[in-house]
Amino acid sequence: MQTHDMATFEKYVDVTSVTSHLVDEVTQQGSALTSLVPGGGLILGGAMRMIKPTLAKAANEEVRRYVETGSLEAAAAAAPKHLVNVSLTGLASRVVSPESEFKGIKYTREEGDHAFVGLEITQPKYDTTMVVEVKLRRQGDHWQMTQITNSGELLRGVALLEKKRLLNR
Repeated sequence: MQTHDMATFEKYVDVTSVTSHLVDEVTQQGSALTSLVPGGGLILGGAMRMIKPTLAKAANEEVRRYVETGSLEAAAAAAPKHLVNVSLTGLASRVVSPESEFKGIKYTREEGDHAFVGLEITQPKYDTTMVVEVKLRRQGDHWQMTQITNSGELLRGVALLEKKRLLNR
């Protein structure tokens, strides 16, 4: 990402697989999204499931734009506007904000040609840390990320923290 080289990024991240899993997870998290996304109530009505293929394509474009520019704002701006305006990079920035820092690897676990790695990330806005679990698949001489396995849990956790923060103002 530091070199903004999409081809190299795709060697280590299966963007289609990651974004597809994220869209699946987001469509299942309607109630959590109501506090994180303007108009989130529409998601509860099932509108999200109807535009799932469009969201997956948009998520791919957002990731591409993020890698090319290094800017979450530019990536979110690249997202097409729909009835349900959900930017996956926008949601991701709620979990890993610009102030967040990589703290370290919390754990690793190998299962055949797959590995699971817990990445500990600070979340200063909520005075906490979160563990983002990524699933990797062996690709010959390197590993490729295929999924964020706990994205639903992370979204629910951030939604709860955001509600608490707003109530304690």
